Amino acid sequence: MIYLNYTNLDSETQEHLISISKKEVHRRYGKELMSYAQKNHMNYEQLLEEEAIRNLYTYHFVFKM
Repeated sequence: MIYLNYTNLDSETQEHLISISKKEVHRRYGKELMSYAQKNHMNYEQLLEEEAIRNLYTYHFVFKM
């Protein structure tokens, strides 16, 4: 069996998955992240990007060959 992770995918697929993940993280945790970013003087977009990448590693990828 072959196991692939997020970094084994082409850049176009990575960008697509990160955009989906960002939307999901924003929908789920947007208010909390915004509050945290403001409280700690952080860039919200950068924080969202980091959380979206972490979120990607919770996904289960299925590939058809």
